[in-house]
Amino acid sequence: MDRECQLCIEDIGVGTELPSLTKEPTYMQLVEYAGASRDFYVIHHDRDYAKSVGLPDVIVQGSLKGAFLGQLVTDWIGEEGTLVRLGVQYRGVDPPGQRLVARGVVTSVSSESGRYFAECDLWIENEAGERTTRGSATVRLPGPRM
Repeated sequence: MDRECQLCIEDIGVGTELPSLTKEPTYMQLVEYAGASRDFYVIHHDRDYAKSVGLPDVIVQGSLKGAFLGQLVTDWIGEEGTLVRLGVQYRGVDPPGQRLVARGVVTSVSSESGRYFAECDLWIENEAGERTTRGSATVRLPGPRM
């Protein structure tokens, strides 16, 4: 990868916003993800059951929303960056067919033994602007360009 295109520690600071990532999960994606993740809890694929327990529809798996946050970060840091830690908390439900936007912001930048790190706050917003998923990440980035 061309170092000019690669995100480096000098390119960011506290308050740097990650480029947003928009997803529109479909009912079929939830079914496919259930098979891939072996998460067959019925609230993710059976509309009648989901509604019988008070949900508006089937809901997007929390782990799928966590994967969206992981993609947000790894797309941003590029091939030479490393996702060191990803934490996710599920705070609300999202039915399929609605736009979800993953966002993030750098909260700290540090160096240790010649390695460069950034801490980020992450979240997913639904169409109403509610943050239904929150997270955090630690990334390691290449040092300054010479």
